[in-house]
This record gives sequence, C-alpha cells and structure tokens, in this order.
Amino acid sequence: MLLLETIDILIQTNDKQQDECPYDLGLVMKYRTKTILLLIVLIPAPLAACLWDSDTLEEERRQFPSVLELITGKFLRHSPAFYEWRIEDRKKRLEQEPENVALYDDLAVAYEKTGQTDLAIETILKKEEISPGLYETYANLGTFYIHAGRLEEGLNEIEKAIEINPDAHFGREVYQKLLVEYVLSKKRAHILNLPMNTEYDGRPFGFAVHVMLENLAPGEDWPSSESTVENHTATKGVLGMMRFGNFDSPILLEALASLLLNEYDETQSKQLAARALLQASYVSEATRQKEAFRTIAEQALMMQTRPGTIDQISLEEVEGQFLTELAEAKAWYKMLVEREERWIEAGLNPDEESDKLNLKNVRVSSQLISSSGEGPNRRLRRDAIPIAISGLAILGALMLRWSRRNRNGKAQF
Repeated sequence: MLLLETIDILIQTNDKQQDECPYDLGLVMKYRTKTILLLIVLIPAPLAACLWDSDTLEEERRQFPSVLELITGKFLRHSPAFYEWRIEDRKKRLEQEPENVALYDDLAVAYEKTGQTDLAIETILKKEEISPGLYETYANLGTFYIHAGRLEEGLNEIEKAIEINPDAHFGREVYQKLLVEYVLSKKRAHILNLPMNTEYDGRPFGFAVHVMLENLAPGEDWPSSESTVENHTATKGVLGMMRFGNFDSPILLEALASLLLNEYDETQSKQLAARALLQASYVSEATRQKEAFRTIAEQALMMQTRPGTIDQISLEEVEGQFLTELAEAKAWYKMLVEREERWIEAGLNPDEESDKLNLKNVRVSSQLISSSGEGPNRRLRRDAIPIAISGLAILGALMLRWSRRNRNGKAQF
C-alpha cells in the first residue's frame, strides 16, 4: 500500500507541474522520466537477481555444490594430529577389544592418512582374518592398494566390494573401478604420464568418455539419452573419492575436470574445470606436467565470456581469483587443525568433540532447511518470480492511471 500511495503522490506532482506549464513537453517528459526511474529503484532488488548470467562461477557452484571447496581443500577433514591421536587410541582399545572389527578400520585409515600405507594394508588384512568377507574391508583395502600404486590388486578388491554392495557411498566404488581401469589403459610400459590427456578441443574427452562408453547398451549410439544422468553421477563419484581420499590427487582433479566439461545441462562448468586443472598443475612436480595442465586449463575456458560481453575470460583472470580462494581455504583449514590440536593438548577426546561439533552443524543446517523448505539459492530464484510480476503490475497500474488522466483532458499536448 505504501508503494501505491507513493505512486499517487508522484502522479499528482507530475500533474501539478503539467498544469503549471501544460504546453512544455520537455518539462512533462522530464518529470515522467524521473517518476519511472524512481519506481524502478523502489522495486525490490531480487527482481534483478533472476537475470543473473547463467555462465558464471556462482551459477556453476549452484549446479555443483561443494566442488570448489573440494578442489581447494576447504571442507571438514581431520588434521594429522587427530590421526596420530587415533592411532594410539585405537591400538590401546584393540588390546582390550581384539575382536572389534570397526577399530581395525579406524586404525588402518589413520595409518593411511598419516602416509603409512604399508601399515594400513597390514592392519586391514588382520581384520580380514578375524572377520572375512566384509564390504568395508575390501573397499578400504582396494583404496590402500591403489594409493600404494598396486592398481591391479586394488581393482580386484574394489570389485569384491561392489559385488557385496554396489550402491554404497552413492556408487562411489563403481566409478573408482572405472577410473582405475582408465588409468591402467593410459599406462605405457608400466609408466603413467600426467596429464593423461594433453588437450581439450571442446568435445568430450578423457575419463568422461570412458564412463560414457562403459555404460552404453549394445548397439546404442553415444552420447545416449542417459548421458547427462550418468555424467552427473560419475561427477558425484569422483567428488566422493576426493572427499574421502586425496582431494589434491592430480589424477582425480583431471578426471573431475573432464566430467565437468562434459556436462550437458544448461551450464557447462568451465571455470570450475579450469580451477581443477590449475590445482593439478600446482601439485605436480615435473615442469612438463605443470605446463600441460595449464594448457588444458586455458583451453577449458574457450568461449567463456564475461556476463553481458563478448570478452573472453583469461586463464590469468581465473587464476587470480583461484589463488585467493586457495589462500582462504588454507587459512580455514589452519584454524581447523589448531582447534583439534587444542582438544588433544587439553586432554579431550577429539572423536567426541568432533561429533559434538558435527551434530551442532547438522542441527543448524536442518533448522535452515526446515524453515524454508528449500535452499537459499533456489528460494531466491523462486521469490524473484512473484516480485518481478509485482513490479510489472505496479508499472502497469501506473501507466493505466496516466492513460485515464490523459483521456479526462489532463496533460493534453
């Protein structure tokens, strides 16, 4: 009502000015223009939000939530100090509970996280002797073998895990198996050269193609009608490997980039893919590898323009933003590490403290979701529609009132 009253006041002001100088067309248009501009300002800002360019990093992150966080390492994960504590804790507990198989999983993963892969393998094999045939045993052992470079042995264990539970972790092991097979196919004389693909020309490439071809039915053309769903699911699988494995693995980062560049929905995540490839270049040791990853990252940005322009986004521009994001992630993780170190120094149980923190975060997230029924980005897009309609209705009402006044003889030219 306040806005409509404001409209009436503005119209009356316009009419008064027109009555004082009824034949000054320039003055009349001047005040009408001011009125319209003011009304546009008064219409709530979310009206413009629905016009946000779809080919921006923020839109890409909405399409693939948590991807940037996983690429930079800005996600909840334990510190080296935590895993060192857990090693000692689980060893002591196993002395009291030698048949508790879950403790073997904890101990083995802690060894792996602290770079002691041989001990991780040894520990999980002890668990297999105590309680053979468990899904968790084969999934962990397969991953340990893969991280140790024993790909064929790892593949064998992953296949056992899939046979027991193919849908575990959103099917992550299925894509882990496909990725190991793909890596093995890229080896030459038992040597894997990175990157596994040296160029991107805008067409599907790399691991994404391998995933698609593996899922074609006999006689089916590629890409199939299921390409979008399969590519999306494979992306989740690789993100799961990053989340629970080595997030900064150049193999995983390259696989992720190929899947992001193969998305068939409205938004192709070129800027996220470029970031993944840049990260792969940073963690690579050989100069040739660094340069090759950067070359593909630059190619990934082909046809990527700034919103509302035809200006190409450069790799240097993306890299500048990415370096800032990496610095923020590093600072964020440092605080996480310091917090866990304080728990240990204070004699607290970091398992219990971590559980409390996670439970608190879950409760906060649940309250936010239940209060709205949807995420904030989706809610913004939803709210923009009625706001836009309201804005158009207001402008329509304004024009109608002006029209009626004109027909009554006011402001005739």
